This record gives sequence, structure tokens and C-alpha cells, in this order.
Amino acid sequence: MSLLNSRDPRLIVGEQRLAAPIVRAWGLEAIPMAYLVVEPGMRAGEVGDADLISRKNPTVAVQYALAAQMLGMKLVYLEAGSGAPEPVPDRVIRAVRDAIDIPVVVGGGIRTPEAAHLVTRAGADIVVTGTIVEVAREGQALRRIIEAVKAG
Repeated sequence: MSLLNSRDPRLIVGEQRLAAPIVRAWGLEAIPMAYLVVEPGMRAGEVGDADLISRKNPTVAVQYALAAQMLGMKLVYLEAGSGAPEPVPDRVIRAVRDAIDIPVVVGGGIRTPEAAHLVTRAGADIVVTGTIVEVAREGQALRRIIEAVKAG
């Protein structure tokens, strides 16, 4: 995973450089993925020193996603940040989905089946939920989200 919109080169390629010999020695399959942090970014944006992608204009997200595909990455992850008040906007997801031929992963701010359904309809191939799993002490909330994604 490479945080392409980080201002810190260590998170774009430095940590990957350090991990590469270990991944190879262990015989693991590397699946290169572009990680793009969208406003508000939350803790992911802070820790990643991200130059946050605007929610209003998908151009920069599309540029990064195209660059990722052209660099041979296999996935593009659009991240609003864990605990974000809202998911990545439909407009940004749709623009990225229409621009690239590799799967689009969307995470951050997805707490309800409705939100999961909307990001899936906008073009997310994979939906990431984290906080809902941590806070919901029963499986029904996650089951409803999975059903909404499948209905996509």
C-alpha cells in the first residue's frame, strides 16, 4: 500500500522499500494498492501527512488513480478516514471508477446499509467498514451492510 497523496516520501515508497525483502523472503504475494486520503481524512490523514483530496472536485483523485493504474497498482483505495462523518462523495467515487480499469475500494464514514449501498452504486468494488464492527456488539449491523453492498 502506497499513500500516494502523502507529503512524506516514507509513506509513498520508503516503508515499502523496507518491507520488500521481507515480503519476498516469506514468499508472500504482493498486491500493490494506491491509498488516497480524501477530506476530512481523520487520523489516517494526520498520521499519513496527507495532502487531502477535495470532496468537491474529483480531478485530483482521478489523476492519482490513473497514475496508480499506470504504475501497475492493482487497487485504488479512496479513504475518508476512520470515523469520518460521511463517506467519500458519490461524485468522487464515480469519477475514479469511470477513469480506471482496476478495482476501487472505498472506506471511512460507512456506518449504515444506506451509506454502503450508495458507495457501491457510485462504483465501489470493495467497501471497507471498520468502526461499525468495533462499536456494534452484535452482528446484525454488519449483516445489513453486507446485504446492502450485495444489492449494490
